[in-house]
Order: sequence, then structure tokens, then C-alpha cells
Amino acid sequence: MRRPLLLILWLASDLVIFVGACTLAYFLRTGWIWSTDFPFDRFLVAACVAAVPWLGTLVVTRTFALTRRQASPKHIAYMLYSGAVGTAFLAIAYYFLYQSLFSRLLLAEAGALSTFAVLLWHMIFGYVMRRALTAGRPVFPTVVVGVTRESIQMIERLRLRHHPLRPVAILDVRGAKEKEIAGVPVCGKLNKLEDVLREHGITHLIHASDLEQSINLLSACRAHGITYMLLPSVLGMVERDERIESLDGYPVTVVSPERSVWSWFFR
Repeated sequence: MRRPLLLILWLASDLVIFVGACTLAYFLRTGWIWSTDFPFDRFLVAACVAAVPWLGTLVVTRTFALTRRQASPKHIAYMLYSGAVGTAFLAIAYYFLYQSLFSRLLLAEAGALSTFAVLLWHMIFGYVMRRALTAGRPVFPTVVVGVTRESIQMIERLRLRHHPLRPVAILDVRGAKEKEIAGVPVCGKLNKLEDVLREHGITHLIHASDLEQSINLLSACRAHGITYMLLPSVLGMVERDERIESLDGYPVTVVSPERSVWSWFFR
């Protein structure tokens, strides 16, 4: 229940911060007084109404996804976009509710304050959530199948950054000499898969080597309701510039040749 409760708290706190930032912007413009020309209660209602579609924008852009790193440049770009959308909804909500407009400077201040306040809060809460989800018994225990240089680096990175997907067991098709890797026990070969899945309550499986085992691993994941994940290195892709896209509804893995930075937006 840790993940749902933390997610509800996160959504609720975002709404409070958005409305609070708009309220702060109001008083910064009016000079900490109750303006009769521009009533605060009207502005507060508009801010509350705008907060709902603004939060919906965050949800649609997968801001709260389990694997999202809140401090990544891509996430920051999404937050700036959502902030601009929230600012637009604030102006639209006020106009449709009261058939009037208000200070453009106030609108800009509300947008800037809400965007950066929420961005800062997301970085803090993202760190707290990772700690909470990995403290004690992890919420998302993960098994890694395959001992390779890529999988070892990934395990070390996941544990170092307290990622919600917490490796708790490692299996290898041919067996591994090591007893543990980065603090994660090596439990043996694939004949131990069923035992590991039941014993640790595995929620995610990361396939890191031996492509011929993909059907067996995927079948086991479907039988136990486990999320199957495949490292691109299993397919021989080690450049780390591959991405998953949709080709008219069909998921495909794409590796593009080097081009200008601007071409990324129009691929």
C-alpha cells in the first residue's frame, strides 16, 4: 500500500502547491491587502478550477511514472510545459467564470511561482518516495536474469540511486561464479526461477542476456503477473541511443543515425 498512499499524497500536495503559489502571486501584486477591485475569492476559485486540468497534464505526461527521474532534463522540460498549460488554464478559467481578465504580470508571476515551486517539490518528493519504497522490504522486488557487464552496471546504479525497482535476486543461464553482485545474491540458474519468484514476491523481471530464453521468461512473467523488461544489450544494442516508438500502432525499437540536435523534434 506504500505506493498508492504516496501517490495520493503526491497528487494532493501538487494541488495545494499550485493553488498556494497562485495565492502568493496574488498578494505579491496587491500588496498583502484584500483588494475590492480584484476580489481574492474569485481568483482563488479560478485557481482551484485551473488546478484540475493542470494536474491532468502532469498525469498525461507520465510525471508520476515509477521509473521517471524527477531531476532529468526531459522531466524538467515536461514540467515547464505543464506550467505553461496551467497558466493558460488559469486565465481561461477566470475569463469564463467572470467574463473579465486580470493583470498579465500577475498571470506571469503565478505561472512562474507555481512551475518552479512544483518542480522543486517533485525533486524532493521523488527522493523521499524512492527512499520510502526501498526501505525495509522493497515494494517492487526485481529479479535480474543474466550476469553481464551491462547488467552489473545497471544493478549498481539502481541500488546507488535507490530506484523503486530494487534488485533482490540474480539468475544466470550458465551459472555465475560470484555469490553476490553489488549486494544482490546470485541464486543460481534458471531452474530456480519459480522458487525465486514465489520466495521474494517478484514484481519485475529484467532480462539481461541469452535472448533464446525470452519466450520462457515472458511466459513465466505472464503466469505470475510480473512486468517483463528487456535490456537492449540482449539484442546487441549497446549504444544507448535506442528508443521505443510506435509505427502506426506497432511498437518498434529505433536507432537513428547521428543528426543535428534539432532533428530530434521532427523524427
